[in-house]
Amino acid sequence: MMFIVIVALMCSVFIIFLYLCLNFQKIFGMAIIRPLNGIMPKIGKGCFIAENAAIIGDVEIGDDCSIWYGAVLRGDVNPIRLGNRVNIQDGAVLHTLYKRSVVEIGDDVSVGHNAVIHGAKVGNDVLVGMGAVLLDGVEVADGSIIAAGAVVLSNSKLEPGVYAGVPAKKVKDGTDAVKESAHKNAQGYMMYKEWFLDGKENE
Repeated sequence: MMFIVIVALMCSVFIIFLYLCLNFQKIFGMAIIRPLNGIMPKIGKGCFIAENAAIIGDVEIGDDCSIWYGAVLRGDVNPIRLGNRVNIQDGAVLHTLYKRSVVEIGDDVSVGHNAVIHGAKVGNDVLVGMGAVLLDGVEVADGSIIAAGAVVLSNSKLEPGVYAGVPAKKVKDGTDAVKESAHKNAQGYMMYKEWFLDGKENE
């Protein structure tokens, strides 16, 4: 009788273990959100954080943001601050320079796939294109677009406009249409994140 009880108990433990293994991502998620040097990341309301995103240390994220797959926000040496309705797309990296630069991103900003923002400040209604690089000390004005693959050199202060190339140069002045284009991109990601949040709620 005791043998049967032990076997039944072992089978139960194995079934629970198997269930946890098969459903680990659904149950626990996989995002790395961890404190560093006593500082825990702060995440606002209504945000979507992908299961394999990494948010570390002195990072503050506003409301209705989305941090997509493989994105890294590493606030280890200086702060990273995101406004509201910001989307950090797949594979993008945000980091800073020790004691010299911070990352500050305004409202309604899109940071494209595989873009790098290193110690730069980005205004409101800005689109940073796929694979673009913003180096330390860069300041991007409201209503701007940084084209895909552009490299904005350190300490550049950009007026409103569209910038492209390596190094990045202004190719178009800032207009209401440019600002609206960047704003619409961020609004699109507001819709996308809701799809993913709804999916999580229904699991």
